Formats: sequence, structure tokens, C-alpha cells
Amino acid sequence: MKILMVLCAVVAACYGECENKDRSFPSDFLFGCATAAVQIEGGWNADGKGESIWDRITHRYPELVSGPVLNPDVSCDSYNNWKRDVEMMREMGLTAYRFSLSWSRILPKGFANEVNPKGIEYYNNLINEMVKYNITPLVTLYHWDLPQPLQDLGGLANPLITKWFEDYARVAFTNFGDRVKHWITFNEPREVCYEGYGFNNKAPLVNSSAIGTYVCAKNLVLSHANAYHLYDKEFKPIQGGECGITLSVQWFYPMTDSAEDAYAAEIMRQAEWGIYAHPIYSKEGGFPKEFAERVAAKSKEQGFGWSRLGEYTEEEKAWARGTSDFFGINHYTAFQISATKYIEASPVPSLTDDEGFGHFRPAEWPVAASAWCVMAPNSLYNAITFLNNKYNPPKFIITENGWSIAIGRDLIDDDRITYHRAAWEDVLDLLAAGVNVKGYMAWSLMDNWEWLGGVTERFGLYAVDFEDPARTRTARKSAFVYKQLIKDRCIDYSYNPTNLTMTIDE
Repeated sequence: MKILMVLCAVVAACYGECENKDRSFPSDFLFGCATAAVQIEGGWNADGKGESIWDRITHRYPELVSGPVLNPDVSCDSYNNWKRDVEMMREMGLTAYRFSLSWSRILPKGFANEVNPKGIEYYNNLINEMVKYNITPLVTLYHWDLPQPLQDLGGLANPLITKWFEDYARVAFTNFGDRVKHWITFNEPREVCYEGYGFNNKAPLVNSSAIGTYVCAKNLVLSHANAYHLYDKEFKPIQGGECGITLSVQWFYPMTDSAEDAYAAEIMRQAEWGIYAHPIYSKEGGFPKEFAERVAAKSKEQGFGWSRLGEYTEEEKAWARGTSDFFGINHYTAFQISATKYIEASPVPSLTDDEGFGHFRPAEWPVAASAWCVMAPNSLYNAITFLNNKYNPPKFIITENGWSIAIGRDLIDDDRITYHRAAWEDVLDLLAAGVNVKGYMAWSLMDNWEWLGGVTERFGLYAVDFEDPARTRTARKSAFVYKQLIKDRCIDYSYNPTNLTMTIDE
């Protein structure tokens, strides 16, 4: 039975045949899309939801946001369109969907003594609709939208955040864990801590360059560990799920074969994601050795009597070590790293000054509408292979991977298709090499409110009309190509849909 959802043409395109059917994805491999609450839900103060740090920033400083949509007050209005969202998942044949909970929608003041029943109801409705159609929920507890009352107390710079986050996690596990079997504690600690606390590119715009990133990093990892231990001890034996964390892992190539550039690239890996991965996945725990030594030396030169990076006690190392049932990977882009060239001035002191090396992107690497996002050769393969060799985690889930196009582009997004197919080839190479990759989540299900970029950078497999009060969603060409991949479990380069009529296959 075919249920017609979008009329863009008279006849739907037919699938072709994969040239190499031996090179295919396993039948149990999870294919999904990812979103974040603050980017799609809207309903910023609906039904008892509290204020988040993004509500505060965008209402007080709307001039910081690019383009025509200055805040996430309505965004895609998924708070009222959740049935349509699940319908889109069904149209593509997704087997999974990764979304985040709004801490402020569930706990309006941030603390677990006051639970908002309407918030619980909203997520129950969404989860139940997904489960009804055999779509596996992957739920992120924190995707950058801290309740403002907690930020007023210091947020992730306050060590008490470890307890506040554990209490919030308990509410989520209790209310949704009977159906949710894949939990992600934090999304992209690097962006939370560096961009939000060490810089001013993300809420809460603390901009404490000397120590903000590092104080946040340790408190975040210990908050993650508290939530993991809570789940592992009290909920996993009953609910049978798993709990991990998602890191943004961009790949850093040495610019040359020199030992200096190899060292520079390794320092970049340690600084950008190692300070979050190492405490959890390494045998020794704590911060990565070489970067820790570098920050300690710089701190001493700068007149500090202690390392600005800080350190873990032996007890803290033991508490954080091994606290993940999977390694969530968000991957978009890559850099070439030089020890001597392309070094830009940075605030002193800061994480970027502590790194102290140059970034370069060759002109032949295609660039997305988001200037930071480029398509580099085999970058996803290289990043995960490195992590697998270094940490040997239980398994990987690619929790985000995507490509943006500019506002005003139509439904034909061939550059996005090229990007995703290259990433899928990398995943097939990883599987062939024996790396335990269990899922791939495309970013994003639909265009959304892209932080300070507003809606000018469009990552959606579905276009959203932000001028329409109904926030109409329409499938792009890339949605059809993803549907083919999920259906056939292999990449069909001959498939080139021209008649964009999206249906649900029953």
C-alpha cells in the first residue's frame, strides 16, 4: 500500500540495482537521522517549560543571530508537529531516530523536585509513536540547552552540576527507559565547553578563555560518569539498555610527513576531543599526557602557580574510566595541521593558544554553506580507525554526519548526496576492516534553527518552510537517496531520482 504524502511529481522514481551487492550494510545496522530539542521543538515557554540558556541569550541579544529567524521560540514547531516528524521517518524507512530531551521542558527550574507532567507527556507521545512503527529511539539527555536557573549558579563551571545532572538523568531513565534502550549523556562536550565557556560562540557565552574550557571539561565528564553509573547500577539490570556519550571528532591530518607536524596533529586531537575521550576510554584515565604537559608548561610561563588544565584525582580517574557502552561520533570535517605554518593569533591564555599550531584546508576540498564544514578524503574512516586503535571502545555509533546548503536553495541537493555517499563508503570500509560500527545518524531530519547561524545553514534532508506558520516539511532529493540506501543496504550510484514524490512503503 502506498500512502501519498507529498505531491511533487506524478510518478515516483524507481530504484536501480547496486553494482556491488557484496559491499552492503548488515541487516541490523541502524540507519537514522538526528535532531536537537532547542533546534526543532519551538514551544519555548509552552505548557510549563522553563527558560533555557538559549532562550535567555537569543531574547537578550537577538543581534548575535544571523538571518531572518532570530530565536528558537517556534523553530520547526515540532512541539506541535511530532506526528509529522515520525511520518517523515516512516517515509524514508528510518530504523532509528536520535533526538534530545529539553531539560527545561521536563524540569522547568532545573531541579528534580519539580517535574513538568506536560513535558513528560510530550516525549512519551513522541517515543510511543516511534515505537509503534518500530523506529528505535536514541535519546540525548543534554544537547546544549541548560536550564537558565542552573546557569545562574555557574552551570557547568559549578562542580555541583554532577549531582544536578544525575538527578535529571534519573527522571529521564525512570519515565522513558522502558522504551528507550540507547542513552547519550552529553552531545559534543567540545562545543559545550570551548565554545560556550572558553569562548563566546555558543550559549552561555561565558568567554573565560583561560580556564573556562577546562573547568567545564572535567565537570562535564564527571557528570557523565555519575549518570552512567546511575544507569548501570539501577536501570540497566531492569531495562536492559546502554549508555554512552557523543563527541565531536573532526580529523586532523599532519600537513607533511615531518615529526613536528605529526606531533602537532596529535596535540590537536588531544586538545579538541582527547580531553573528553581520554578520561572515559583510556586505561590510564585523566587528561591526555602530552597536552597536559603542554598546558602545564604554558601556565607556568604565564605566571600561574598551577596548570590551568587542572587534573583528576586517582579516585576521579577510576570513577570516569570505562563509563560508556558505546562511543558516539559526530563527524563533519577535517583540517591539515602544521607545526610552523598558518598559525593565527589567539587570546593568551586560551585553549587555541595552548594548541598553538596552524590549520589549513586545501582548496580542492569542497566547502558547505557552513564555512567550517568541508569534505575531506576518507576523514570519517581515518578518525574512527584512529579511535578504534587507540581506545578499542565496545562499539561506535555515528550519531551525526551532515552537510549544509545555503538558504534559498531548492530541493536538489546533489552536493549533500555526494558528501553522504562518501561517508557511507567510509563506513563500509570500517565494517570491512572489522571495526564495530553499529549505526549511522544523518544530520539532520529537517532544516532547523542552527544556533547563532539561525536558519541560514540548512542541514535537513527535508526542507522546512519557516515562513509558513505550519512549518511545512518537504523531502529533498537527498531524502530519496537515503531511503534507497536504507531499503537496499548498499550504495546505488545509478539511482538519480528526478520525480520527488515521497511515500510511505507499507
